[in-house]
Amino acid sequence: MVKKTSLFSLALLGAMALTPALTSTAALAVDDDTSISSVDLSSVREKIKAANYSAALEELRGLAEDTQQADVYNLLGYTLRKTGDYETSLTYYNKALQLQPDFKAAHEYLGELYVETGHIGKAKEQLAALTNLCPGGCEEREDLEKALEGK
Repeated sequence: MVKKTSLFSLALLGAMALTPALTSTAALAVDDDTSISSVDLSSVREKIKAANYSAALEELRGLAEDTQQADVYNLLGYTLRKTGDYETSLTYYNKALQLQPDFKAAHEYLGELYVETGHIGKAKEQLAALTNLCPGGCEEREDLEKALEGK
């Protein structure tokens, strides 16, 4: 019985010694710059909703200099698309998807860009990605389906 108790004590001490290492690794995920909630984009969204694209672009470009965040790049792409700068918009959507490949809004907006520029096959690829991401349906998928129906 003494040997079992000693082995158990050693195992417990070993586990306790590893606890700080495991905890600190998990804490790093909270500081991830690609987290959608790491930057407050409410004022940018208000400017976009008001179609004040030049002011939204100015604020977004400042944010993009300070952070590598998928939502910032996605909104840059969206705003540029709304101003007709499709080429630069495409660059920002792709950057958003590099940072966060499962970002539904970026797939939707990229698909809408392809619809607007006549690349229906590429738009359908984005719809397929959304179908995989939300097989039960989601707003982003529905919006892209509507955009494709209009073409």
